[in-house]
Amino acid sequence: MTGDWVKRKIGLFGRVTTGKTPSTFDQANFGGPYPFITIPDLDGRVFIDRTKRTLSERAAIGMQGCLLPSGAVMMSCIATVGKCGITAKPSFTNQQINSVIPDNKIIDSRFLYYVFTQLSHELESAGGGGSVYTNVSKSRFSDIEISFPKDISEQRAITNILGTLDDKIDLNRRMNETLEAMARALFKSWFVDFDPVRAKAEGRWKRGQSLPGLPAHLYDLFPDRLVDSELGEIPGGWEVKLLGDLVETVKGRSYKSEELVESVTALVTLKSFARGGGYRPDGLKPFVGTYKTEQVVRPGEVVIACTDVTQAAEIIGRPAIVRGTSRYSTLVASLDTLIVRPRQSKLTRAFIYYLGGTETFVAHTYAHTTGTTVLHMSKEAVPSFLFTLPPQQLVEQFDSLASAALGRIQALQEQSDTLATLRNVLLPKLISGELRVKDTEKNIGGVV
Repeated sequence: MTGDWVKRKIGLFGRVTTGKTPSTFDQANFGGPYPFITIPDLDGRVFIDRTKRTLSERAAIGMQGCLLPSGAVMMSCIATVGKCGITAKPSFTNQQINSVIPDNKIIDSRFLYYVFTQLSHELESAGGGGSVYTNVSKSRFSDIEISFPKDISEQRAITNILGTLDDKIDLNRRMNETLEAMARALFKSWFVDFDPVRAKAEGRWKRGQSLPGLPAHLYDLFPDRLVDSELGEIPGGWEVKLLGDLVETVKGRSYKSEELVESVTALVTLKSFARGGGYRPDGLKPFVGTYKTEQVVRPGEVVIACTDVTQAAEIIGRPAIVRGTSRYSTLVASLDTLIVRPRQSKLTRAFIYYLGGTETFVAHTYAHTTGTTVLHMSKEAVPSFLFTLPPQQLVEQFDSLASAALGRIQALQEQSDTLATLRNVLLPKLISGELRVKDTEKNIGGVV
């Protein structure tokens, strides 16, 4: 430790506030300019710039005392404790989150955020008392004592190192979201809205001409008319198919809690699915149990969530493409996931993945779901889905474009994993004073 590090209670760094939830019976409280931050929104991002729900001006007037300015540091303190974030704009939180509006003459908000990420033990101790789940009250939260460098310039030097790594991770995340959105939009244009067919039929796309998303060399692969079918109008010459005729599905492995111990094998679990679809690499669970060969998931394969505990059914029936990881040598599907594999070359993994993200597929799987608190998808949900199958050559053209995007996403994720590992090693040493800033800057030069 350096000589100029001191200890102080959290409550002395600024104003501590606990959020609250406006009446959910009055919908006029929701859908406005203020982010309404709840625990799921504290998803690893440093700055929380978008949330699932927002609050209106009307709600803000009634909750003025809970309004957080940008730069407030948040921590979840009930049930799931220890998740942190910083407000990116004036925001509100619910009652499960305690926040500090820091005095920036004493503490740098980002330094305080990094300290908060390391307080899990202190939170558990502060939340003790025999309740069925941890509940750290505002007063107990305020009394937690932390160490910090008194010189705010040293705080900022530390956060500059950690922040550089986190900013690059966040940039990679945003790039991946953009790549994903572009591929999804292309699939919708070609295979759901049939934009190229309509453009040819209406004379807006002519041979030798390139349009946005429509290279000239693809002109002859699309028909120039729509015909009636049991699914409505579809491109002439395309077929209506049952998905089950072209894919095989494999249910994942059930497991016991005692099998979830450190291993080179991990389960792809329900937590591996992002809300609304997509893959979360932090959802893997180490696993030492047995499994069938067909339950092994390889990077690039498609899995679909067949269980859901979210009230809004934001995961059930949603697809994800599993990514490779340096931490585990083998990935196995859990009981909550369904592996979907193409039986023949008429479909590709990328085509299946983006087909699974369409509104019609999500609605279809939801119609085959039962349960109230916990939702369960029928084993017939995926095989019974009817869709429009384009010619194989067109599927291959889409796969070429989508696979390039997915490959780039994988590469960026691998880079982010490396950066996150470095940050996780440096973080506790820097914020405790064990590691000096000047030594760290030499070691990470050129990494980002």
